[in-house]
Amino acid sequence: MKNNKLIMIMLILLVAIALVGAVAIIIVKQLNDNSGPKEPSIDEVLAASVDVPQITTNLASNDFIRISFKIQTDSKKAKEELEKRDFQVKDIIIQELSEMEAEDIQGKDAQNKLKEELKGKINTILQKGEVKQVYITENLLQ
Repeated sequence: MKNNKLIMIMLILLVAIALVGAVAIIIVKQLNDNSGPKEPSIDEVLAASVDVPQITTNLASNDFIRISFKIQTDSKKAKEELEKRDFQVKDIIIQELSEMEAEDIQGKDAQNKLKEELKGKINTILQKGEVKQVYITENLLQ
């Protein structure tokens, strides 16, 4: 009789330990799988990016700048729309640059500020997605 109770207790403990272990493994796997949004691959970035060819314009300080951009969108539909709106994008870029002086575009912080301003203004004209990132691919200030 005592052997039966001892065997039952051991069996219950084994099942309880196995269940706790299984639950722990499931929780750890879910936490690792859902660690946040994954960065897109370079092929996905290129598939959703638009090149803005070289633009040469005057700055407010009577200097001139020659600059080009690559604009990354969140989808292929947004890319297609952005390609159709290229004249509006160029207009936004020229307007932003025309209000800047040479000192306003020099340095990493100034360029990051310009990229953020362009991103925000281009997002206002897009209807099928959004701009994720603006990259300066060429920059010549004289």
